[in-house]
Amino acid sequence: MKRFDPHLLPLPKLHRTLLGAIAPRPIAFVSSVDAKGNHNLSPFSFFNAFGINPTTLIFSPSRRGRDNTVKDTYENVKEVPEVVINVVNYAMVEQMSLASSEYPSEVDEFIKAGFTPLPSETIRPMRVKESPAQFECKVREVIETGDQGGAANLVICEIRMIHLHPDILDTEGEIDPEKIDLVGRLGGDYYCRASGEALFRVAKPGRQPGIGVDILPENVRLSRTLSGNDLGKLGSIDRLPSPLEIKEARQMSEVRDILGAAGLSDKEKETQLHLLARRILDSGEARKALSILLI
Repeated sequence: MKRFDPHLLPLPKLHRTLLGAIAPRPIAFVSSVDAKGNHNLSPFSFFNAFGINPTTLIFSPSRRGRDNTVKDTYENVKEVPEVVINVVNYAMVEQMSLASSEYPSEVDEFIKAGFTPLPSETIRPMRVKESPAQFECKVREVIETGDQGGAANLVICEIRMIHLHPDILDTEGEIDPEKIDLVGRLGGDYYCRASGEALFRVAKPGRQPGIGVDILPENVRLSRTLSGNDLGKLGSIDRLPSPLEIKEARQMSEVRDILGAAGLSDKEKETQLHLLARRILDSGEARKALSILLI
């Protein structure tokens, strides 16, 4: 591994390193308003949700590294501690990028980027009609982590009203990741799209903890065929296969073919069993896969 002391890196290099490695990041498309009624719209990828009771969303309009100036959003929440946090999906990502341009404070990014403002119900800033999910928020606190270029300003928000477009919901009223089609921010000019082939499932552990990778036999743990993800799936089952399950696995035609192959050494047979177990793991049958590996 290459080692870097963050205190010795130039700020631009440190910034690129963090944004490239800590990704993808959700995007808070924040609308705010100043005391004169000027509206502002700006995206921030230093953002996430941090609690639900009370609801806590935090984003950071950091101080600019090049000249230590602050952004209009930061100035606005100091004057009017209210924001709408609009999420960003693929259909609006180019307009969102345009809104990130550093226009003068009197320029309305709703107009400049072609977005449709909608009145909020509980606060003064406007919502973005094109966003599939909008959170009206009160700003509870702003934590300034420093006064030099690159320092974070943590804007801690509490949700007052949630607006969801009905088209993003499934038949049970839950948000469908395919329908909401969110985008995430990476380093440089890169984004990623959280839909289609990019989506995959990882089953959450149940109430009964998994057996753990440490319980697996050494030849399984140190297998050159199985990946770390494969071991994670095997270690997530709640109990080892029974002798009967292992016996049934031995009777599988694919297993019998491998064990009965006259031209294969024991090591080659083990490799073939591991490859078979990996294919079965990919189909979601972890117990059957481990039963094969324990033959």
